[in-house]
Amino acid sequence: MPHPIIENVLITALAAEGKAMAQVAGKVLFVPHAVPGDVVHVQITKKRRAFMEGRIAALVAPSPDRVPACCPHYGTCGGCCLQTAPYPMQLACKQQQVIDQLTRIGKLALPPVQPIIGSEKTTCYRNKLEFTFSSNRWLSDEEIRHGGDALDRRALGFHIPGLFDKVLDVDACCLQADPSNAIRQTVKQWAIDHDAPFYDLRAHTGWLRNLIIRNTTTGQWMAILVLAYEQAALREALLRHLEKTVPQITALHYVINNKYNDSIADLPVYRFAGHEYMEEEMDGLHFRISPKSFYQTNAPQALRLYTVVRRMAQLSGNEHVFDLYTGAGTIALFLARQARRVTGIEYVADAVEDAKRNALHNHIDNATFLAGDMKDLLTEAFVARHGAPDVVVLDPPRAGVHPDVAQALLRIAAPRLIYVSCNPATQARDLAALSPLYAIARVQPLDLFPHTQHVENVVLCEKK
Repeated sequence: MPHPIIENVLITALAAEGKAMAQVAGKVLFVPHAVPGDVVHVQITKKRRAFMEGRIAALVAPSPDRVPACCPHYGTCGGCCLQTAPYPMQLACKQQQVIDQLTRIGKLALPPVQPIIGSEKTTCYRNKLEFTFSSNRWLSDEEIRHGGDALDRRALGFHIPGLFDKVLDVDACCLQADPSNAIRQTVKQWAIDHDAPFYDLRAHTGWLRNLIIRNTTTGQWMAILVLAYEQAALREALLRHLEKTVPQITALHYVINNKYNDSIADLPVYRFAGHEYMEEEMDGLHFRISPKSFYQTNAPQALRLYTVVRRMAQLSGNEHVFDLYTGAGTIALFLARQARRVTGIEYVADAVEDAKRNALHNHIDNATFLAGDMKDLLTEAFVARHGAPDVVVLDPPRAGVHPDVAQALLRIAAPRLIYVSCNPATQARDLAALSPLYAIARVQPLDLFPHTQHVENVVLCEKK
């Protein structure tokens, strides 16, 4: 039985997760790809007691605020779901999202939240994209009607939301500057011309798995080809062709991944041509970025982010700073010039080696970097050995911190704690766990990911 269609729905606001919302018959209705002021027919896809979800069946009257999408794949690709909302509206939504999640999830008392810091660039702002090969690409309804399985099913692109085994073949992506599109198109066309096997995400067969493209503001480019197994002659031919066709690539690598998951964190990376790493410059510092190193994906906004952290740290030159989840040491080294000592901790050993090299490269001798699981390292013995911190900075993954880490932070009891997060929901949960000892003194949202539902948030906590 087809889902019902509700006609002439007035969209009233943007909501979390990149959706818009309306009120229908006393229920909240969430609709993706809509803009406040749109009048739409909505096909219901989910009904619950307190809310409904649906998709736009027809755009009856567009909002006067609606703007054209910049991407040809808008509405199908899982990213950049806010493209048709003007950027100031996106920023206002993200600001409110931070407030709502800190107060509703964390039940936290907040000072006035600072105005969100927007991104100067809203396209071509990412310095890393990861594409997936598929032998069974996603087909649109129109393609199914006009050929279906008779069409070429090979793809190199992004996963369709909610469908792990379906990949959207990407013609052009406006998230990363050129020659990103040229690198992807070159690899795909060579693979088709030479009948190289694309990966089957269900059967786990095929040769070509992933393509990772990274770049820096200094003009360096890295391509990492991930293969399911070694086939030396074919690999050599493909990488030589890519090296010749896109000479802007300064670091060309490959990985052999025969696992059932796409993570390469535990796998060796082999240099094929060019440099072992790229180099990024920020505020007079130079950072070496190896293939597996984490670096903020919007570099100009990263500078603003780290400047916010440094301002909140209130360093006088006498402080010992713990930088947890330090990655390649960007925040740690950014703070080291104003601190007495910085101790950075990171669970990815390769990133720690990058951090050490970055410290040496920048002639910074007051920063120490250690590899290990945060919940295992942050013991009383660790603090006794390395010294208690005056400031703790933590920038964990989206999942937030382990409960044991939160308890360790309460035991360490640094006077100031700065929590950087790309997920205010888990940040709210963690700050609630820290609230017996800490009060929130400042909240600063930043937009590192224009046109997406994601928002970065920095919170300064002071010991009560």
